[in-house]
Amino acid sequence: MMKANLIFLALMTIAFGAQAQLSKWQKGVLVDEAIFDTASFPESHAATIAETPAGLVAAWFGGTKERNPDVEIRVSRNVSGKWTKPVSVADGVVNAKLRYPTWNPVLYQVPKGELLLFYKIGPSPATWKGWMKTSKDNGKTWSTAKALPEWFLGPIKNKPVMLSSGLLLSPTSTEGDGWKIHFEASKDSGKTWMMIGPINDGKTSAAIQPSILTYKNGKLQILARSKNRAIIESWSGDNGKTWSPLTPTTLPNNNSGTDAVTLKDGRQLLVYNHVLPPDSAKNGKGARTPLNLAYSFDGKTWYAAAILEDSPISQYSYPSIIQGKDGMVHVVYTWRRKKIKYVKIDPSKLQGIKIVDGKWPALKGYEAPKTGEVTSD
Repeated sequence: MMKANLIFLALMTIAFGAQAQLSKWQKGVLVDEAIFDTASFPESHAATIAETPAGLVAAWFGGTKERNPDVEIRVSRNVSGKWTKPVSVADGVVNAKLRYPTWNPVLYQVPKGELLLFYKIGPSPATWKGWMKTSKDNGKTWSTAKALPEWFLGPIKNKPVMLSSGLLLSPTSTEGDGWKIHFEASKDSGKTWMMIGPINDGKTSAAIQPSILTYKNGKLQILARSKNRAIIESWSGDNGKTWSPLTPTTLPNNNSGTDAVTLKDGRQLLVYNHVLPPDSAKNGKGARTPLNLAYSFDGKTWYAAAILEDSPISQYSYPSIIQGKDGMVHVVYTWRRKKIKYVKIDPSKLQGIKIVDGKWPALKGYEAPKTGEVTSD
């Protein structure tokens, strides 16, 4: 018994020390919590968040395991500072004998309109189909499922952006014939759609899951996931009609999803795994830890802002980020495939240290854990 107590005390001391270190990189973090502690489904992944007139709403896919037919879209609402119990709002049931998994929900609140929920149904990302539901009561109840037009998938992972012209621009991608990025645009808040792209061939340049950033000069930028150890970017000067060739940024990518948002003060805020996989890594895959925040004024020079998770136990991934009406930033992400975490951040309090040569800067009193000692991948 004494030995067990000593081990417990040692582990608690290590955990407290690690948290004290991490706090040095968490200036501005106001809330850090799990949306749920226990659930009827063992795995959760690919969260998304939106702010409605009644408060925050989060969604993700959950079930036995990714790709299993029992995976459904789950939703939780933040009511009076507490997250409601997750409920299933969409599944992949085709008929009594056929059922597919659901994937990658994306929430978007139409200004002065409905809450939109985009998601996919199918056996794999190469073969899935796009679906959509709407809510008139801030995520409490949902319409019947509506299939998107043939070849349209909706935003593939990250939120649409409403341009100053009133055009709703959705960042999307396909994986069946190489990794290709395209856009789906709507002039009527999601009732009808037109396609732009793809903007790359999927072979000489390949990327998926872009985020859209806006600039005061009217330019747009996307940041996307890739297999070549770097976050990929492209630029548009004509409201998304045409795009520059895909090129690597100075920031690393571990072949995992990222997300970004344009803040009201003009900064671009990116949430991602600042992980550079080894040259030998297959398809550029790396550990999905730590989970980092960085910001930029011009989309080129980036500043280290925060570390949300740094445990060597992997799978802090697939983040979604928005800025609320009150200026606060809200992030949700996968926590070890077991839970969905929520973090609230005051962006005015974020510290910024320039990232040089793609390396996360050192901070006195902070020592990063050795990633890879323990993994849940």
